[in-house]
Amino acid sequence: MTRTISGAVRLNDWGLIRARGADAAKFLHGQLTQDIEGLPDGRARLAGYCSAKGRLLASFVVWRSAPDEILLACSADLLAPTLKRLSMFVLRAQCKLSDASAELAVFGLAGDAASAWLGQASPAAAWGLAQQDAATVVRLPDAESIARYLLVQPAGAAAPALPAIDASDWAWLEVRSAIPRIVAGTVEHFVPQMVNLELVGGVNFQKGCYPGQEIVARSQYRGTLKRRAWLFDSETELQPGQEVFHSADPGQPSGQVANAARGPQGASSALIEVKLAALADGAGGSWHAGSADGPPLRPVPPPYPIPAQDA
Repeated sequence: MTRTISGAVRLNDWGLIRARGADAAKFLHGQLTQDIEGLPDGRARLAGYCSAKGRLLASFVVWRSAPDEILLACSADLLAPTLKRLSMFVLRAQCKLSDASAELAVFGLAGDAASAWLGQASPAAAWGLAQQDAATVVRLPDAESIARYLLVQPAGAAAPALPAIDASDWAWLEVRSAIPRIVAGTVEHFVPQMVNLELVGGVNFQKGCYPGQEIVARSQYRGTLKRRAWLFDSETELQPGQEVFHSADPGQPSGQVANAARGPQGASSALIEVKLAALADGAGGSWHAGSADGPPLRPVPPPYPIPAQDA
């Protein structure tokens, strides 16, 4: 790394949906891939929102902000259509959904400076949550051995007294965590397992039904999965939704970019959904962005284990 990533940045590409009411948890429990009714105080969880075909429409970081209120952080470019779609299914449930992005600001905090500034408000483990006055801190999994946090506070409050970090550096850490975030360019492109959502705690297979649940469960239990998300490095900038190709099968795409960002050294990293057969030991060949003769890509294992039957 050419510089240390340590400080804070306003995450303008994140937005917040508020679900409030006596049935808020019950309603979301029936819509998302996660156990929302069992969501404990002091913890955040990942969750996906699927179409009836089991394809991800959005992904969230979810936590209980009050006894009858849940906040869902998601990609800002999906907030409006996701809010509209969820609202269609509220019906008689005592749950009001709204866009809380104008009231609450989302910051990304990273590095030793952030941990020191948070002090005792720093959750000790990933997905731990701490609330201090009107602010909420969610500990995200580390990336490249760098601590990461989401800070959500009233929009009018002073920004964290921390050095500014580049939005691209934060996005690069997000990619290197290999935790997927669905954005506008990837809506309905992936079943949760294709981007490892269940491996990072975003799918609960013991809960009840939700849209697409049968397809998600079938993908899990029918046998070996054929596609997974893998990290790749590249000298060229990549974009969500961009196709990638493998030299052994140049006539058709072998994967698709889920998330991408340019890193502190100038090169790009991407979380890419790929055919596992092309990654298998002995498969050989090379990866390329955009076309079979496009810029080369270098595969890098994600920072968590992929099940042996899938690798």
